[in-house]
Amino acid sequence: MTEKVSTIVLVSIVESADYLAATYALGSGPWTLRPVTRGAMGQVWQLSGDESSWAVKELLFGPDEGEVRSEATLRDAAAKLGVASPRLMTNRSNEYVSRLPPEFGHCHVKLYDWVEGSAADASDQDVLGWVGRTLALLHQAGVDATETPDSWYQQCPTDNDWAGLLQEARRADASWSGELERFVETSASVLSPHVTPAAPGDLLTSHRDVQPQNVLIGASGPVLLDWDDTGPTTAERELAGVLYVWAGRNQLRIDFAQRLLGSYQESGGPGEVRNLGSFSSFFAGSLNYLYVQGRDALNPNLTDEQRHFADAQVRKALRDMPCGDRVSRLVEAAGGTP
Repeated sequence: MTEKVSTIVLVSIVESADYLAATYALGSGPWTLRPVTRGAMGQVWQLSGDESSWAVKELLFGPDEGEVRSEATLRDAAAKLGVASPRLMTNRSNEYVSRLPPEFGHCHVKLYDWVEGSAADASDQDVLGWVGRTLALLHQAGVDATETPDSWYQQCPTDNDWAGLLQEARRADASWSGELERFVETSASVLSPHVTPAAPGDLLTSHRDVQPQNVLIGASGPVLLDWDDTGPTTAERELAGVLYVWAGRNQLRIDFAQRLLGSYQESGGPGEVRNLGSFSSFFAGSLNYLYVQGRDALNPNLTDEQRHFADAQVRKALRDMPCGDRVSRLVEAAGGTP
């Protein structure tokens, strides 16, 4: 399986703000740069000046040019269908990703429109309807998949992988080692068998991260953020994962799922939830995320900040891991075979 290792760097904030403004020809300023939020894929900053604001994403991983092009292509195609989202801007060299020089951190960044708004309420029926419609439009955007999905979405940790992580966690006396051991001995063996490669003929390019924290309610309505995970998937697999997340995960609300699914189907969405195999990519991503964050939390070569972030993510991931019986209930409610 592909392991993702965090490489966050610190930058000189004042000088970096001016450098970024010059790189993207944003104007003379003065410019300010403030941290907003940190996610698994990057640190987001707000760049402000000349009566405007922009979102700067400092990437924690080296950028894949093909993935960034896919992100821009899908975002633009979806925008033409009515999906609201921040633009991914190009720099003065007409490139989507800029690399800061060593004196500013030697990291890669992307620049987006800044969207002012509030967090989406995942229980709001109108928001659920918007998510269903938006997912259907993403699946109709007509952006072909040119590659197979990364192993992150098609494979999961082996028994030996888990055994090694557990051994390291016990040796480090990690606070979550006992909970991880219980998970490995029970739920992991239930989820793992349903992780399989997707059929090549079913692949399309989509967002792959349509979850509540990536939807912001702006002045004109909901906006879909964070397109970093854009890549190949199937309509069936993305629909299944989105349903589970927006239906409350293990606090399952079937009525939420039915509202989202109904809107998806009414909007021409091609995906169907048929069985537990429909959740293959979601199971794979959940298992891989837990495993990698566990490795990061125990990695002495990472910074204290990185390890603390990973440690918190392990504990959160263990609370949120898919529960087999609830997923089966969701499959049945969606018209599939549990």
